[in-house]
Amino acid sequence: MMDKQGRSLSETVWTRLDRKAGAITELTVRQLRHRISTWVVLGVGLLMILMLSALYVDAVRDGFEPIDNDGDSRDWDGDGYPLGQERKYGTSDWNPEQYPGSGSYVQDGYIGWADDIRTHSGNHTWDYVTGIFSPIWIDESYRGDRWSQILDLDSVSNCDQEEPSEFMDTWSVGWGQACEFDNGDYAFQEIRFRGEGTLTVPRSQTAGWGHMTDVFYVEEEPASNYIDEDDLDWNGNALEYQGFDDDGDCLRDGWNIGPEFDFWFDKDDNRNGRDCDVIYVLGSDGETVIDIIADENVDEDPDDEKLLGESNHRGFIVAVGKIAFIMILSIFLPLFLALGLVRDETENGTLHYLLSKPIHRGEFITYRILGYLLISGSFVLLLSLIMASVTSLLGPGDSIIRFGDIVVWIGIAFATILALTAYGALFNTLGLISSRYGVYIALVIGIYEFVMAVMTLSGATLVPVLSISHWTLQLVDSIVLIVWDDTLFMDMMSSAFGYDTILGFFWSPPAHTLGTENPYVSAIISVIVLVLITASMIFFAQSLFKRREIM
Repeated sequence: MMDKQGRSLSETVWTRLDRKAGAITELTVRQLRHRISTWVVLGVGLLMILMLSALYVDAVRDGFEPIDNDGDSRDWDGDGYPLGQERKYGTSDWNPEQYPGSGSYVQDGYIGWADDIRTHSGNHTWDYVTGIFSPIWIDESYRGDRWSQILDLDSVSNCDQEEPSEFMDTWSVGWGQACEFDNGDYAFQEIRFRGEGTLTVPRSQTAGWGHMTDVFYVEEEPASNYIDEDDLDWNGNALEYQGFDDDGDCLRDGWNIGPEFDFWFDKDDNRNGRDCDVIYVLGSDGETVIDIIADENVDEDPDDEKLLGESNHRGFIVAVGKIAFIMILSIFLPLFLALGLVRDETENGTLHYLLSKPIHRGEFITYRILGYLLISGSFVLLLSLIMASVTSLLGPGDSIIRFGDIVVWIGIAFATILALTAYGALFNTLGLISSRYGVYIALVIGIYEFVMAVMTLSGATLVPVLSISHWTLQLVDSIVLIVWDDTLFMDMMSSAFGYDTILGFFWSPPAHTLGTENPYVSAIISVIVLVLITASMIFFAQSLFKRREIM
C-alpha cells in the first residue's frame, strides 16, 4: 500500500517509530529477563501471593461459625436456660436458683427509709435487706454470692462489735455482705435470703419481704435458638419503616416479665417516635447510607454468613490488594527493576550504542519504562488472576463464580500497574540524577511512600496526598465501591451494630469526590493524578538526559 505522497507505508515515520519502540522495548525485556534480581523479586512476590491464597483456602475450609453477637445464647448461671429465655420470664441468669418456671417473687411488705415502724417478724423470702436479723431458721439451700446479693452462709464473717446495738452506730458491713454476732444475730447490707425471724431496719435504710409463686415446668430451649435470631431488615428505602425486632427482646410482647423488671428499658432509644425500629440516614446523593441509628435490641444479631462472612471476604480482597499489591509490589518491583533502566546502560558503556540511531532521548526513556512495564505489569496481572480464581470460586454466596471478585481484582491490577508506572518513572529519574546515591534516595522515598500508605489506611487524607501510594489506595477504594455498590452500606451496618470486620479496617469511602460522594469522580481524579505524576517524571528525566554528554 502507498500513502498520498506515493511512499510505501512500510517506510513511513510511524512504522519507523514502531520499529524503534519495539526494538528498545524488546531489548529492555530481554535484559530484565536475564537478571537474577528480576527473578528473585518476582519469585518472592509469587510466593507471597501463594501464601495468602493458602491462608484464604484454609479459612474457607474451616468453615464459618455463626456468632452470637448479642450474647443471649449463653447460660451464665448454668441452670440449663440461655439468657434469652430467662429474659422472657424475667428470671436472673446470674442466679441458678432462678430460672423459667422456678416461681417469681411477690412482695408482701416493705419498710421504707422514713417509715416509723422499723421492725418486722415472720417467715418470708426477704428482699434486699439492710438491718439486724434475729433468726429462728435460715434456708441454707437458697445460695448465691455477693454479686447476686443472695446470702452465702459460708462467707459470713464475725462482726467487729459484740452487740448489735453497738454495730448500729458504725455499720461496718459492706454492700452485698453479712456478718454474725456472738448471739447468733446477723447484720445484712442489701442481702436476699429465706428464713424466719425478726428484722430491725436502721433509719435511712430499707427492706422488703414476700413469697415465691408456685413452681411450674418450662422446657429448656437450645442455645441455637438465640444465634442469628435477629437479622438485619433493610429494603433499600430509608423513607419507609426499617428494622424489625425478630426475637421480641425490644417489643417484649407476651413476655412473662413484670413491670418492675422493665421500668428502665426504653423502646424508642433513637427518639423518632416509633418503638423498636432502625433509622437509616442517607447522604447528599439520597442513596448512600452514611449513618445507622438503631433502637436497643433491634437487628442486633444478624446472619453472620450474609453480613460478616461477606464483609470479611471483601475485606480480605481489599487487604491483599492494598498491602500486598499496592504497598509492597508496586513499591519494591520498581525499586529493583526500574532504578537502573538508563543508569545501568551508562555504567556498562552501552548507552552510546543504543543512542547511535536517530532516536529522541525522551522516547528512549519512555520505551525503557514500557519494557519494564511489560515484565512487571504482566506479573501483577498474573498474580491478580490467581487471587481472583481463588476468591471467586470459594467466596460466600450461592453462585458458582463470583464475577464481581474478578472485576475487582482486575481493577486492583490496573491500579497497581499505574503505581508501577509512576514509581518506575520516579525511580528511573533518581537513577539519572545520581548514579551513586540514587539507590539510597529511592530507598528513603520507598519508606516515605509506605508510611504515607499506612497513614491513608488510618484515615488521613491531607498529608498523604503528597504521595503516589495515597492516590493508588484511593483508586482501589473507588473501584471496590463501583463494583460492589453496597460496600459502604455493609460497612455502616457493621460499625452501627458493633461488629468488627476486616472490611471496616482496610476499606474506607473515597475521600476525593469533590463533594459528590460519587466513586467514579474519585477514580477519575486518582487516575489523572497518577498519570500526571508519571508524565512529569518522564519529562524531568528527559530534561536531565538530553543535556548529558554520552561518552
